[in-house]
This record gives sequence, C-alpha cells and structure tokens, in this order.
Amino acid sequence: MSEIVLIEHFTPGAMADAVAGEVAAVIQRALEVRSEALLAFPGGSTPREIFERLAATDLPWAKVTIIPGDDRLVPADNPLSNVAELDRYFSRAGATVVPLASNDQDYRAAGKLADIKLHQISWPPDLVWLGMGMDGHTASIFPGPDLDEALNAPETQRAIGVLPDPLPPEAPVARVSLTKSAILAARSLLVTVRGQGKLEIIEQAIAQGSSSEYPIGRVLADAQRAVRIHACP
Repeated sequence: MSEIVLIEHFTPGAMADAVAGEVAAVIQRALEVRSEALLAFPGGSTPREIFERLAATDLPWAKVTIIPGDDRLVPADNPLSNVAELDRYFSRAGATVVPLASNDQDYRAAGKLADIKLHQISWPPDLVWLGMGMDGHTASIFPGPDLDEALNAPETQRAIGVLPDPLPPEAPVARVSLTKSAILAARSLLVTVRGQGKLEIIEQAIAQGSSSEYPIGRVLADAQRAVRIHACP
C-alpha cells in the first residue's frame, strides 16, 4: 500500500473549498504538461458542493474531459444518472463529459461497451476521484457476484458491468464501473467521505488492507501512488 494522507475538515464547506482547489491544481498541472486533462468523478450527494465550486473556477475547460467513475444503467435524463449530474456542472463550463452507461439493460454488455469507449480516449486519467458507500463500495465496485471480477480484471480492462447484491435501495439498478486496475492507473487518487460512520469504515478498510471486507480497502491496498482522503462531518 502506498502512502495514505487523511485530511479531516470541520465543515462540508471547508472540505469543498479544499478539494475544489486540489482538483483544479491537478487540471492545471495536466494542461501544462500535456495540454489536456482527463478526470473521473464520483456520483452521490457528497461531491455536489465541490462540483459547484470547481465548475466556477476559471480554467480552460474546453481542454478537459470528464468521465463518471461509475454510472447507473438508466436513461441520461433519469435522476439516478451520474453523467447527467456531471453535465449540469461541467458541460456548461465547457468541459467534455463522456458517458459510460448505455441504454442496454444487459449489464454485462453495457460494461463491454463502456470498456470500448474508454479505449477510445486518452489514458490514463490525470485523476480518479472516489467516493464510498456505507457498505464500503467505491465507484460501483460493490459486494456481490461481480466483486472479484471488478477487483481482478486485467490491466487492459477499464470498465465492467456490475449488478450489486443486494441492490442499494436508493438506486436499485445495474451499473457500469471503472475496474480496480483502471482506478489505480490514474496519475492521482483522491477520496472524499462525509460523516463519522464513513470515516470509521474507511479507516477500518485501510487497516485491513488487501484482505479487507470492504471493496475500498481492497482497492486502496494496491495503490502505488499516494492517496489523499478528505473527510468531514
């Protein structure tokens, strides 16, 4: 496991300011070196305040491509769609937002299509920004029958279709997700969590390492680059 830096913030607003600044710095560095930037962003409610600050930052967004780290197999106008959320903030700012999910409800076929799409864009990502659920999932690497495949996919496989078991009640649908190898290919890794419960889970997951009961622990155990974790109440 690489170095893991945990930064705790007193308020969600303080975390939003810090993470927005950190992501903006990653974008600026990538543009200086390669004149383009590729980032993978999470879904869920925690990033929204950060998205708002980041999208308002004065950056050459036309040179930035953003993908969801995972998405639900729902139409793009469905409230459960992660790419729709990214569109609202970053397409308006001028970035290119690339959807991973398709309307194909066969989740395995959808995963293959997402993988093909990711092989058509510049790789690796300059940043993969992860969230985490209370069950320890990250991206859409969930406990369930597809867990081992998502964790052990070859380096050439960037996306996978998954069907969580049990289905999360707040979003009971199949998904596509970056694989562990795709996540760990990123030049920078960032995690955000909100709430004492999630902080305790991620600390436990890190301590357990490669044998963790939590998917995020299994992912972070193999990270070869420093991982920065931001947490707030």
